[in-house]
Amino acid sequence: MGSLNSMLEIRRKTVSSTRDTRIVYDDVYAGRGVRLSDSFYLWVLNLLHLEQGQNLLDVSCGEGMLLRFAAAKGILAYGIDFSEVAATAARQNAASAGTVVADAETLPWSDDCFDCVTNIGSLEHYVHPGESVKEMARVLKPDGLACILVPNTFGLWGNIKHVWQTGDIFDDGFQPIQRYATKNVWISLLTENGLVPYKIVKHEREAPRTIKDGLMFLRHPLRIVRLALFPFVPLNLADRLVFLCHPAKREP
Repeated sequence: MGSLNSMLEIRRKTVSSTRDTRIVYDDVYAGRGVRLSDSFYLWVLNLLHLEQGQNLLDVSCGEGMLLRFAAAKGILAYGIDFSEVAATAARQNAASAGTVVADAETLPWSDDCFDCVTNIGSLEHYVHPGESVKEMARVLKPDGLACILVPNTFGLWGNIKHVWQTGDIFDDGFQPIQRYATKNVWISLLTENGLVPYKIVKHEREAPRTIKDGLMFLRHPLRIVRLALFPFVPLNLADRLVFLCHPAKREP
């Protein structure tokens, strides 16, 4: 609980249970949805270095785009989302993946199942994020890899820029719970609950990896500028942080 107390938290509604947030996300996925560029999902997969035949669980898989690209590379892809609407979209986008409706705080798999578990921009929205970290650590094989992407409180092109322009912390306007934390606070949350970070990767903008994304970049010159400046942004001021983790050693 100590790491949670050190986070900046925004609650747009009174949220006391996972059920409260599930209702909101069903509405979101029935409307605008939540999807990033194809290049982003390809960038994430490149970090994982998974081989054909290995398996991956994407926790809070949303519309299933990471599953789609993973399956195309011969990875045995599985996804969970507590939104039935999101899971339905994921089954359509990644038909060869196994997608189930489940709560990230109670994963429906036994111990030591997966070579890799991903949680991409979702951990900060959970009612009990520590419980989800414990579950991800539990279902990982002892030599498995967890990839966790979370927002930084002091992202230079994120919150710092937004506060400078508006005087307020950034709020996307639809998440029932939004949390920000510094690198060390995120490390504490992960290690307290069974995941040990061994590498941290910063994320601002990923280079385009498809023709469609390349054309989009050409229409938005500021994105090109941010990508060019990206190598000079210090890790502690990155907009988002990606933690690559191993599960902590378990008692025999």
